[in-house]
Amino acid sequence: MEKEQKMGLRERKKAKTMASIQMHAMRMFREFGYHATTVEQIADAAEISPSTFFRYFTTKEDVVITDNYDPILVAAFEEQPSDLTPIQAVRCAMRSGIEGMSNEELETVRERIQIIMTVPELRASTVNNMIQTMDLIAGAIGKRVGKDPGDVDVRTFVGIVVGVCISAMLYFSEHPNENFAQLLDEGFAKLESGIPL
Repeated sequence: MEKEQKMGLRERKKAKTMASIQMHAMRMFREFGYHATTVEQIADAAEISPSTFFRYFTTKEDVVITDNYDPILVAAFEEQPSDLTPIQAVRCAMRSGIEGMSNEELETVRERIQIIMTVPELRASTVNNMIQTMDLIAGAIGKRVGKDPGDVDVRTFVGIVVGVCISAMLYFSEHPNENFAQLLDEGFAKLESGIPL
């Protein structure tokens, strides 16, 4: 029990440091531009050494693309009642995950999306990150419905789920006054009702 509490504290500290680095990086990218900002400058602003930066992010690109949300959302999905359909379970998991984020975290998400959309090399790297996210979600969905994660139906379902997320994120990045949790929830509600237009 004590070991679990220590691990929880260590993981929380790690997540807090990671969020701090990203917050400083986003501010600097906004002020000076992505290409003009160095890892050393980000580390200095976050009051860490460059070597500490590289313990959290392998490259400057990663500070924009990487986050800790996928495992949290998958855990929330796995906790959903078994009588919910896969779409309902995804919708509830997304809602609980987003509602648990602070305003600062949501602002950082929005800024990350904006930077990704304006820097070509980040857009390319995001595709690899998205594939990893899809693999993680496919594992959770496959387990829930009793199918192999590589099954074409599971992969198609996951592609649709990720598409809804991308649509909500892009809209949120362009409309910062919108409620991100609500945008996601509305997207999944449309999906659940057959996507009427």
